[in-house]
Amino acid sequence: MKLGDLAASAGLSRIHLLAWRDLDDVEAGGSEVHAANVARLWAEAGIEVTMRTSYAQGHPPADVRDGYHVVRKAGRYLVFPRAALSEATGRHGPRDGLVEIWNGMPFLSPLWAGQPRVVWLHHVHGDMWKMVLPPRLAAMGQLLEHRIAPALYRGTRIVTLSESSKRQLVDELAFRPDRVSVVPPGIDPRFAPGGPRSAHPLVVAVGRLVPVKHFDVLIRVMAEVRRRRPDATLTIVGEGYERRNLDQVVRELDAESWVTFAGRIDDDELVELYRRAWVVASASSHEGWGMTLTEAAACGTPAVATRISGHLDAVAEGTGGLLAEDERELAEQLAAVLGDPGLRDRLSAGALEHAQQFTWEATAAGTLAALAQEARRRRR
Repeated sequence: MKLGDLAASAGLSRIHLLAWRDLDDVEAGGSEVHAANVARLWAEAGIEVTMRTSYAQGHPPADVRDGYHVVRKAGRYLVFPRAALSEATGRHGPRDGLVEIWNGMPFLSPLWAGQPRVVWLHHVHGDMWKMVLPPRLAAMGQLLEHRIAPALYRGTRIVTLSESSKRQLVDELAFRPDRVSVVPPGIDPRFAPGGPRSAHPLVVAVGRLVPVKHFDVLIRVMAEVRRRRPDATLTIVGEGYERRNLDQVVRELDAESWVTFAGRIDDDELVELYRRAWVVASASSHEGWGMTLTEAAACGTPAVATRISGHLDAVAEGTGGLLAEDERELAEQLAAVLGDPGLRDRLSAGALEHAQQFTWEATAAGTLAALAQEARRRRR
C-alpha cells in the first residue's frame, strides 16, 4: 500500500513530530537524519507534517524543509516542557497523530497527548548519562529513563531500529515485546560503489565527537594496528566538543602524521571517502543502529566495530564485517582486514549485499504502519 493510501485509511492527514534536535543543528546525528528522511517521504505522500524541535544556530524559528514544516523554539533543555505545552494546547495546529522521538529525555506524551501516537526510541542510554552530565544530573537521567518513564510508556507503541535494540528495551526497561516494533533505517541511493581505493590502508570513522563514540579508544587502537601496518592512516569525520581531548590523545601518541580530522563534510565528500576507505570503524559503546556502517557498506566498504546493540544488526557479522568485544580484539580485527586482501574482498561483497535491503521508503512505510495501527486500535 502506498504511503498516502495507508495514511488516509487510518485517518492520518496531519502528523506532528517532537524531536530534541533539528537536522540543521551543528550536532545533528543519525537520529536527526532518520527523522528528516521519514518526514520528507511522508510529506511527499501528501501528509501534512510538522516537526517541533529546539533552536538551530543560524536558522529561523519557523521554516519549510523538503515539504514539511519545522518549528525551532527553546534551547536544548527547555525544548521538552515548551514543546509538550505547545502541543498540549494546540499551538501548532490540529493533528491526527503524534510521533515522539525519545532521545535520552522524553517529552512525556502519555501525560498530555490524546491522539494516536508512537514513540521512536533508538536505544537505551544507560551509562551515557554519566559521560555527558554532572553526577547528580546523570543520576536523575538514569532514574527517569529506567524507572519513571517506562512506567508511563508501558502501553505505548515503541518503534526502534534493530532487533538487538528491541531486546535491550525489553530486558532493561521492561517494555512488552508485542508493543515494540522494529523498523531499520534506510540508506540514501547516493551511497554506492565506485572509484578506486586509497593507495595506502585507510580507516574511516564517522560520527559526532562526543564521549559515547569513543574516538579516543579508536585512535589508541589504530596506534596498535600500525605496529603491523605502519602505513595505515585514520580519518575521522564529524564535529563535537570532544575535539580538544582527541587532539591531546593525538599529541600523546605522536599521531599527527596519520590521524586526520575532516570535520563536517557534505554527502558527496562522504561518499567519496567511504569508497576510498579500506574499512570503516566504530568503537562506540551505544548505538541504535550504526548508520555510518551501513552507508559505508552500500559503498562496498566493510566494517570493524564494537559488539553492541545496533551494531549487531547494522553489520552482517562474518560476511560483511567483524565485531569486537574489546579494544584488543578491535585492533586484531582491524589489522587482519587491512592485511588480508582476500578477507577484505569477501567482506566488501558481503557488506554490499547486506546494505541493499535497506531503503528510506521502507523505513517511512514501516514507521507509518505502526502509527496507523495505533490509530485503528484507538478507533476500535
